[in-house]
Amino acid sequence: MRINDFVIRFANVNGTGSASANALFTKAVFRMGVPVTPKNIFPSNIQGLPTWYEVRVSEKGHLGRREGVDLMIAINPQSMKKDYADVREGGYFLYDSSKPLPPSYERTDITHIGIPLMNLVNGAYADSRQRMLFKNIVYIGALAVLFGMDFKVLEGLIEDQFKKKEHLVKMNYQALQLGINWVRENFEEPFDLKLETRDLLGDKILYSGNSACGLGAIYAGATVAAWYPITPSTSVVDAFAKYAAKYRVDAETGKNNYAIVQAEDELAAIGMVMGASWNGARAFTATSGPGVSLMNEFLGLGYFAEVPTVLIDVQRTGPSTGMPTRTQQSDILLAAYASHGDTKHPLLFPASPKECFEMTVDAFDLTERLQTPVIVMTDLDLGMNDHVTEPLVWDDSRVFDRGKVLSGDDLENIYNNGSAFKGKYGRYLDVDDDGIPYRTIAGTHETKGAFVTRGSSRDEYAVYTEDGEVYRRNMDRLMRKWDTAKEMVPQPEFYRNADTPVRNGRNAATKGKGKASLSDEASLIADKSVRVPSGVIFFGTSTYAAVEAMELLADEGIELNAMRARAFPFGKSFRDFVDEHERIFVIEQNRDAQFRSLMMIELGVDASKLISVLNYDGMPITADNIYRQIRGGLS
Repeated sequence: MRINDFVIRFANVNGTGSASANALFTKAVFRMGVPVTPKNIFPSNIQGLPTWYEVRVSEKGHLGRREGVDLMIAINPQSMKKDYADVREGGYFLYDSSKPLPPSYERTDITHIGIPLMNLVNGAYADSRQRMLFKNIVYIGALAVLFGMDFKVLEGLIEDQFKKKEHLVKMNYQALQLGINWVRENFEEPFDLKLETRDLLGDKILYSGNSACGLGAIYAGATVAAWYPITPSTSVVDAFAKYAAKYRVDAETGKNNYAIVQAEDELAAIGMVMGASWNGARAFTATSGPGVSLMNEFLGLGYFAEVPTVLIDVQRTGPSTGMPTRTQQSDILLAAYASHGDTKHPLLFPASPKECFEMTVDAFDLTERLQTPVIVMTDLDLGMNDHVTEPLVWDDSRVFDRGKVLSGDDLENIYNNGSAFKGKYGRYLDVDDDGIPYRTIAGTHETKGAFVTRGSSRDEYAVYTEDGEVYRRNMDRLMRKWDTAKEMVPQPEFYRNADTPVRNGRNAATKGKGKASLSDEASLIADKSVRVPSGVIFFGTSTYAAVEAMELLADEGIELNAMRARAFPFGKSFRDFVDEHERIFVIEQNRDAQFRSLMMIELGVDASKLISVLNYDGMPITADNIYRQIRGGLS
């Protein structure tokens, strides 16, 4: 008997209402207190093509994908042949037996469960649309019996979803009962996959990364969003709009204290954001790789003119439009060096919805402190799928960091007292030797702090020049700012899969030799007194699978140190980790090993030291895949 440990995949037709029914199953497992990870695998068209919804249930708390399917719910004839082959040995294949299976479906190593779904709904509903929709609820009812689920949980979820539509509650109850009754009356074979109620989640929530980014922008003080719709980033702005309508409306006048503009294209969108930011508003945009490509010119301007700009890049497959509804980490180099010339942008790499919230907030502070575009690098998997995550926390005492912004009094003092400015404000003067100049916001002072320049090539006082020496000084200052940024951005987290203590007072060891249980929120620092020759680097949504792979390797006595990169540029602790290991496995989800290239460019690491662990099929990477590649690289 396998309790709370299996993978179930729903194979449906896009546009048939299956997504909400399948999500009902996920939420039910979550409410039973069991860790669950859903992945919605959908086509880029509106309806008609195959879609899958994969759910991993893991009592051990593993939140990454696992290979193999233990139970296939095969509803789509188009994909049934492949779906049938994907069921692992000893698994189950549940199908609509209103029509018999083709003769070729004769595997003896799996159990076939035929339920006449269409016949059941045809007998209960007269409307064809209702038949299509409620067929999905019927198999949820069947699963409830097979898994031994608490029916009250499902009923409670239905009531929550349709609490204002009593007739829909009754109709869903009816469909649920059809599946329950059929299994009770007709299925007698043993079923060794079970769901049992646990208390393993505490106060954790089920939330998507895009929603968390939208809420983070609200809490960061953003009042302006401009964007052009593109999968998979649109729901970031949708979430911001929803939360802004609740939290950005003047209580006395009823007027909106925010502006959301759907631009004609991505280039216009980021131009609006930069204009709003230059005028003192906190503004942002969200897009994906194709949008970042179009935004390159403005991103370069933001870097050189030093205008705060927040961009949320929800990555998808490429090149070009690629597969718009599949996930990758394929915009790393594009985002890091966006625009022409010598241009660099800080990147933040969240691994959970909680970090999407936190890093979006941090991005607004960083962009104003550094006066440069800051890009939050999420992806479709993190952005559009729900994830088990720690609750979002906010400190009401937090004060936004607007960076080096001069007030009217500051400007008066500069001209009256001189100070470091020597009696004259210079927009691009580096008076603190950290590469970051002082800026003014339009309208701060009637006569002081303004500047006019006819181009971006200018001296410390914003006076246009094409003097090569002046240009060189400016570029050197921008590199000093880049060095300053290295310690300002979120620093890496360090892990060890060996049975050794960790510095934060937690012990990474669990039962079994060297097995570590590392959560998405943990910061487990390896004991550097123990020399381990091989290291692992990962970031973003590779985290969950990477940590599980380390456990698999630890079971074989393979000791590894690991580092989760949380930002670019790379600071001292990142460099130290690389220097302390003879070889480094770099896990990333793209074809060309872009993060590895970034390390070679920025740190000068010898290529032979960096071993790529890659995944680029558009699906989230699995622990099995990482384990095989690292195991092979060590042999």
